[in-house]
Amino acid sequence: MKILNVEQIRQLDQATITYEPIAPIQLMERASQAFVDWFMSRYDAFTPVKVFCGLGNNGGDGLAIARLLLQANYIVEVFVVRYAPRESDDFAHNHRRLKLLINPHYVENPGDMPTLRQRDVVIDAILGSGISRPAEGLVKMVIERINRAPAQVISVDIASGLQANQPNQSDDVTIWPDHTVTFDLPKLALLLPGNARSVGEWHMVDIGLNQRFIDQAPTPYYYTTEAEARLLLRRRERFSNKGSFGHALLLVGSYGKIGAGVLAAKACLRSGVGLLTVQTPGCGYVVMQTAVPEAMCRPDVDDRLLTGPSDVDGPSLADYAAIGVGPGIGKAPETARFLREVLTNFSKPVVVDADALNLLSANKDLIGLLPENSILTPHPKEFERLTQRWQNDYDKLELLREFAQRQQVVVVLKGAHTAVALPNGEVHFNSTGNPGMSTGGTGDVLTGLLTALLAQGYDPVEAAVLGVFAHGMAGDKAAQVRGQIGLTASDVVESLHWAW
Repeated sequence: MKILNVEQIRQLDQATITYEPIAPIQLMERASQAFVDWFMSRYDAFTPVKVFCGLGNNGGDGLAIARLLLQANYIVEVFVVRYAPRESDDFAHNHRRLKLLINPHYVENPGDMPTLRQRDVVIDAILGSGISRPAEGLVKMVIERINRAPAQVISVDIASGLQANQPNQSDDVTIWPDHTVTFDLPKLALLLPGNARSVGEWHMVDIGLNQRFIDQAPTPYYYTTEAEARLLLRRRERFSNKGSFGHALLLVGSYGKIGAGVLAAKACLRSGVGLLTVQTPGCGYVVMQTAVPEAMCRPDVDDRLLTGPSDVDGPSLADYAAIGVGPGIGKAPETARFLREVLTNFSKPVVVDADALNLLSANKDLIGLLPENSILTPHPKEFERLTQRWQNDYDKLELLREFAQRQQVVVVLKGAHTAVALPNGEVHFNSTGNPGMSTGGTGDVLTGLLTALLAQGYDPVEAAVLGVFAHGMAGDKAAQVRGQIGLTASDVVESLHWAW
């Protein structure tokens, strides 16, 4: 699913109006009805609703929403914020239609603001996605009053004051909604961590915008839905065998951190790998053989660190279908030398996580040894160490795209709506996962999962997009059973079957 900028969305609306064809006011009515359908599925008619409208088309949406709710017997009051002398044509049209049912209130100074109570639901339709400057004056006052109130707040399309294409400044005022209901396509601003308070929980409703325009519109940003992720998942042939699904090698663990390797190994097996070998320090041999009996174990000659050699005969590095490295390995010089050996002697994509990323940051020449299309899975601090400090979320996205293109690797920048940056400059945001996954070990699970997909022959881009989606879906299913607060990485492993 594409993520378009504000100008493209404006062109998309016009394309829909031209080629459907449909009148602009009818398209506004369609959007308002979609919002109302969403609203009525969650709030009953006894809910006191206060709709705040600006004077542009977002305000026109608000007026139409108010009218449709009134016609459905909801208790609705409307407050028009008169911050300018002019209003849009579609606003004026819906204003006339609303006045056949009720007379709206007009907010022209602070004394016109109503008291907002906890049982109220505020619908924010003051400013839309087309703004390019901060909220000021009367609008700023109204936004601040709404934010201080105990009422629930739902923003129409985007929170008032939040800029869709560029970062807000730290002192900008925006609505802090509980929910944002956006139309047809995600907006980039809804997916960025710095905007969390100005988004709340966001929802997307379909208003039937022109699909041909969407298909042809250029963009580097995409949003992965379940339907799209499912298209990447391969069926298993009836006469397949363990050799059909690859032999993976995980290089994991150090003294005190063998558990990270256990989590990665279990996730790898739960994600369909045919054969799995795990190399750990000697101290992890009994742990791994006991905790993960399905995996073969290669103990390192060093008892506490990964250093390279093993006393156990097995395939050479080049013989494995995929390698994952990093969970729990530490940052010792001996381990850094082993990582250099791996990257020098293995030409297929590698999954690089955790301490392996820290070793890349400390030894920047190792970055140049990464096999093409390797998958790196940093959290934001690890990515900062790989690159540099960024000024805002938009700057971070440009750094992410530039790094993936320059190094010709796939970078999975972890977090809410994990961003998967591809070597061609695209960024695919994920739609699954929850805050309960913010706990130690879930990244190790992702490493094992991605390594399994590479071993099975998935293209690295497909593996990253599908793997991140499946990881988040498993976390969501685990949270339904365990709750978010008590969620553990082991719960995510055990819920991976939901993703496949």
